[in-house]
Amino acid sequence: MSYPVPANEEERLDSLDSYDILDTMPENDFDELTHLASEICQTSISAISLIDDKRQWFKSIVGLSSTQTPREQAFCAHTILKPGEIMVIPDARQDSRFASNPLVTGNPNIVFYAGVPLVNEDGFALGSLCVIDTMPKQLTPRQLKSLRILGKQVITQMELRRKLARLERSNQDLLETNSFIQKFASTAAHDIKNPLSSMLLTSQALQQRLGKAADEKSKGLLELNVTSVKRLLTLVDEMLEYSSKPSSLLTNQQSFELVALLKNVVNLIEVPYGMKINFPPLDHALMCSAVALEQIFLNLLTNAVRYNDKEQGVISVQFREDADHYYFKVVDNGMGIAEKNLEKIFYKEVTLNVIDRFNQKGTGLGLYTVKGLVEKLKGTIRAESQIGSGSTFSFSVKKNAGVDEEDDLL
Repeated sequence: MSYPVPANEEERLDSLDSYDILDTMPENDFDELTHLASEICQTSISAISLIDDKRQWFKSIVGLSSTQTPREQAFCAHTILKPGEIMVIPDARQDSRFASNPLVTGNPNIVFYAGVPLVNEDGFALGSLCVIDTMPKQLTPRQLKSLRILGKQVITQMELRRKLARLERSNQDLLETNSFIQKFASTAAHDIKNPLSSMLLTSQALQQRLGKAADEKSKGLLELNVTSVKRLLTLVDEMLEYSSKPSSLLTNQQSFELVALLKNVVNLIEVPYGMKINFPPLDHALMCSAVALEQIFLNLLTNAVRYNDKEQGVISVQFREDADHYYFKVVDNGMGIAEKNLEKIFYKEVTLNVIDRFNQKGTGLGLYTVKGLVEKLKGTIRAESQIGSGSTFSFSVKKNAGVDEEDDLL
C-alpha cells in the first residue's frame, strides 16, 4: 500500500523536525485539546497526528492506545495534501482510498473521519487534528468551525513549545554573558507573547461560540486554558516592564509571600498525575530578590519532578528563618544521587549518566546556575541523598539580599 506525498515534502519534514516534538512524552496542553475535539464532535476517538517520513505519530490521542501507525495506513497523510481544507470522510467503507485500509477492515474499524490540517506559520502542513468514529457521521457547520479553531490552537501550542525550547537554550547562553535579562525581556518576551495572545483570543472565541451548549467538562477545560494563558501573559508583561533596566530583575529586593511564589513556580512545571508537592504549612513574608529565588526554586523543583521514579512521588518545601537568613529545603522521594556525585552536581556542565522520567538527560547547567544565584544572594547550598530514597537540597539566602549590579550572574 502506497501513500501520497506533498510536493514540498522535503521542506515539510525539515520544518516538522525543527519542533523537536516527535517521540516526546504526553503533555496536558495537547491532551486537553484532543479531549475537547472529541467532546465537541461527539466522536469516540480524536488525535493530534504528525506525519513523519514513514509513520503517523500521535502527540495526543483519545480512545485508542496506539502511539503511531505506518504512514501508508494514515488518513492524515491525505489530509496534509490540502492545507486549507478539512478532510471529511462520512463512511470510509465507501471511499476507494480507504475501503481496504487495515484500520477500516480491522481494529479500530474506522468508518467516520474528519481532520483539519495543522499548518504552521511557514505554510507547511505538519499533520492534523482529527476526530474518528466507528459509524457513519456528518459534522455540523458549527462543529467544523470549532474543529478548525482547535486546530489553530494545536499549532499555536506547538509554536509556543518550540519558542520556549529555543528560549531555554538561549537563556543558558545569555546567563554566561551576563546580558540574558535584557535580551530575554526585550525580545524573547515579545516572541512568547504573540502566540499566547493568539491562544487567549481563540479560547475566548470558542467559549463564546459554544456558550450554554457546552457541557461542564468542556467548559472546565476551556476555563483552565484561559486562566493558564492569562497567568503566562502576566509573567511576560512583568518581564517587559523590567526591560528598561535589565539588572533590576535580580537586584530588585521586594516583599512577597513565599507560598504565592511557590504556586507560581509549580504552575510553570508539568507535574505528572499522582505526584504531590507540599508547601510550608504557614505562609511567610520574605524580603529579597523574588525573581532570583523563583529561578532557584524553578530549577530545584523541576529536577525533583524529572528525577522522581516513584508511582506516588512526593516533594516537600520546608522553611525556617533567623535574624539574618532564610533557610529552605526541597525534599523528594525520587531516584537519589550517589554520594560520590553530590559535590560534582554543582560543577559547570557536569552531567550524570542518569535518564529522567521523560527519557531525557540533563544539560549540567541547572544546578550550576542555582549555586551561582544562591551565592550571589549571600547564601550557601548543599545536597544530601540516598540512592532509591530521594534527595534533600538545603540552601540559605541572606535577608534583604539581591544580586549586586556589578556582579556576574555566574
